[in-house]
Amino acid sequence: MKKLRILIADDHALVRQGTRLLLQRRRDWKVVGEAVNGREAVEKTKKVKPGIAILDVAMPDLDGLEVTRQLRKASPNTSVIILTMHDSTTLVRRALEAGARGYVLKSDLADQLVKAVRNVSEGKLFLTPKVSEIVLSEFLQPEEKSNRAERQDTQPTPRELEIIRLLGDGKTNKEIAMQLCITVRTVETHRAKVMLKLGVHSATQLMHYAILHKLIPAPIEETGKV
Repeated sequence: MKKLRILIADDHALVRQGTRLLLQRRRDWKVVGEAVNGREAVEKTKKVKPGIAILDVAMPDLDGLEVTRQLRKASPNTSVIILTMHDSTTLVRRALEAGARGYVLKSDLADQLVKAVRNVSEGKLFLTPKVSEIVLSEFLQPEEKSNRAERQDTQPTPRELEIIRLLGDGKTNKEIAMQLCITVRTVETHRAKVMLKLGVHSATQLMHYAILHKLIPAPIEETGKV
C-alpha cells in the first residue's frame, strides 16, 4: 500500500517534533520532510512532492499563506493544511482563499490534526469545530461588524509597531533583539506575524506599507545643489 507523504513546516522545533510523532503513529503515513521557514517549505515541497503539506502561518521569509499560493502552482497535487495558533476571522478566510484545504488550531493539534490529514487526503475540506464556528459567525454577522472585526485583526500591536520602526531605521534583527532585550527568534516571529497581518511578503513591501500608512516617516531624499 502506498504511503501518504507529509511535509511539516514550522519555525518551532517542538511543534515539528510533536506533529511528526503524532502523524507517524499511522503506518500508512510517512513524514518525508521538515522546513523551518516558508522559503524552505516551498523548495522542499518541490523536491519531495508530498501529498500533504502542514504549514504554520507566521513563518520567517515567506508566511504560510504565500507558501500556499506558491504551492498551488509549483506542486498542485500537494494539499495544504494550515496549523496555527491564530484564530482570527481574517486569517481563516485568507487561508481558504489562498487554497488551503484544512485549518487546524495548535490548541486542537492532538485531537484534530489526524482527522484533518485523513479528510484532506480524501479530497475533503476540513475545519476544526472552533474554526467552523468562526466561519459561520462571519457569514451570519452584518457586513459592518465583519469589516470592523477585519480592521481589528489587521492592526499591528504596539510591539509590532516598535519593530517596524526599528526596521525602518535600518536595524538588523539582531540589533533589534539587543535593543528590546528579546531573542532574535522573537523578533523574527513578530516580523513574520505583522507581515502576515498586513498582507506583505518582503521587508521592502513592509517598509512601503509602513511609509504609506504613516507608521514610519518617509526617508528624506538628498538633493544636489545647482
